[in-house]
Amino acid sequence: MFKTRTAILISALLAFIAPVKAQPQDPVTWEVSAKKVKKNVYEIKAEASIQSGWHIYDLQEYELGPNPTVFSVTGDAIEAVSPAEITSRVDKEYDDIFRLEIGTCESPVVIVQRIQTLKEGPCNVNVAIEWQACNKGNCLPPADFETTLQVKGASASGGSLWSLILEAILWGFLMLLTPCVFPMVPMTVSFFLKRSGSAAKGRFNAAMYGLFIVLLYTVPICVIIGLTWALGGETVTADIFNWLATHWLPNIIFFVIFMVFAASFFGAFEITLPSSWTTKADSKSGQGGLLGVFFLALTLVLVSFSCTGPIVGTVLIKSTQGEFWAPMVTMLAFSIAFALPFALLALFPSILTKLPKSGGWLNSVKVVLGFVEIALGLKFLSVADQTYHWHILDREVYLAIWIVVFTLLGLYLLGKIRFKHDSPLEYISVGRLALVIADFAFVVYLIPGMWGAPLKALSGYLPPIQTQDFVLGGYAPTSTPVILSEAKNLTGSGVSLPHGLTGYDNLEDGIAAAAAEGKKVFVDITGHGCVNCREMEARVWSDPRVLERLRRDFVIVSLYVDDKTPLPEDKWVTTPEGKVLKDVGRVNSRMVLERFGVNAQPNYFILDSEGNTIRGPRGYNLSTDGFVEFLDL
Repeated sequence: MFKTRTAILISALLAFIAPVKAQPQDPVTWEVSAKKVKKNVYEIKAEASIQSGWHIYDLQEYELGPNPTVFSVTGDAIEAVSPAEITSRVDKEYDDIFRLEIGTCESPVVIVQRIQTLKEGPCNVNVAIEWQACNKGNCLPPADFETTLQVKGASASGGSLWSLILEAILWGFLMLLTPCVFPMVPMTVSFFLKRSGSAAKGRFNAAMYGLFIVLLYTVPICVIIGLTWALGGETVTADIFNWLATHWLPNIIFFVIFMVFAASFFGAFEITLPSSWTTKADSKSGQGGLLGVFFLALTLVLVSFSCTGPIVGTVLIKSTQGEFWAPMVTMLAFSIAFALPFALLALFPSILTKLPKSGGWLNSVKVVLGFVEIALGLKFLSVADQTYHWHILDREVYLAIWIVVFTLLGLYLLGKIRFKHDSPLEYISVGRLALVIADFAFVVYLIPGMWGAPLKALSGYLPPIQTQDFVLGGYAPTSTPVILSEAKNLTGSGVSLPHGLTGYDNLEDGIAAAAAEGKKVFVDITGHGCVNCREMEARVWSDPRVLERLRRDFVIVSLYVDDKTPLPEDKWVTTPEGKVLKDVGRVNSRMVLERFGVNAQPNYFILDSEGNTIRGPRGYNLSTDGFVEFLDL
């Protein structure tokens, strides 16, 4: 007994004397993550990297032995499902000093524990780790590490499902005002304005238009969720949605479609179905009419995806995390709310056709819609331009086109410009005068933007201000290119941040810089074609309180998930399914989905200087006070 106590005393003295000589930095670093494994059950995983020659002890409690590793997971609304265990290699060996069989672990060390959530909504999971690092010569004093993760709580109760449905309905109505969706309003009105037939047929077509929109959103999602459950979830990715929203081909097609419709509205030609289709439609009781209504609904769903994509992406994430009915019900509610205004717009022209057609006012409506189509159709060309860095439609060029378009619209409303099918304008009505005043006021509002005025009301429509070549200092701060490591950057060219902020385009460099500067990491998950990202930057980031905190407390990492810049072959990423990711956007998108569990933009996370998530996600939310609170840890 005396010898045992003597050995323990000698070991303890060595543990405290050795650091006095060298005071080495602890050779152990931890990274903690949470992964949903089934409904309301998460696997908390801690991974340790240990310098060569050092080890820590296993989780076993030793009486009169060394300091074991202690792994603790706590929270107000969680409970353990299984005990913590080390899933990596543990070397057990008899120790002559302690006279015990002791387990030691060398790098890498993986500790896992499963928990389940007990409440609805987000739950905080507090993870604490204690360990002692030793090598053959000495042991360092015990060290500890703590972090907090956020996981989603239970969502099985009826109350939470109803809250999801109400939120989806609200988003469905709000989508009408987004720049990707709103251009379809004049197209819908024009399409149904030209439809002839009885009032009953008009109501039927309008109802079918709404139904087609609902089905086009809901049925594919149901199929995808079914495949997710059938195939284990790994086959469902955001690639197809990202392609549709950001690839040059669909965006150029959408742009051309809008320009063709605008030309038709101006009277260049009439868009009609082939005569053979019309004959077949008459012989089959109006099937051709419904075909046209279906393709208009399909066009609406496709072109609106740049803005509705985040909603659909959130639903898909739920499906890959074990949800089944909630995503489908949520998408159904969203699509019904989204389709309802368009169904009403489709019904409205059937009433308009009963009004007198004197004065050519119907043609005036079409011409006005043509100007609007040109202005709003530019958004699709802009998305492709930003994603592929063509620089043919930078902010000042975009604004110049808008200024010209809306100036011409004002002159048309004044009767100074006439098109082919217009009737002479003998006088200006009060309503037309109100439109003229509003139009020219809008043009005056746009003009300062040519010199860098932020134009916050249009931030979602316009290219980011950092694409503008000339910015007066009195209007808005100029942008500064992102600082990039020569050895580790993804593209070799970097990106730009608004408001003079600087940052990195990859997590590795950002975390290293944060550790060197003693700051936290602000992760900005964004996209060149992300409308809501630009609005957040213009309306929230521009607040002096936000800018002060971003500059003072954080290293910014902007991860563009739609950047099409090709990567050199040594930076390609091969997924476990064997797919090779060859451009910046795909690599970032995959990494963001795996590490942060999101595929929608914008999303924001805060990491500590070791790369551990300590807050987030925070998505699209224009509350500046809320964003300041998010940044203040």
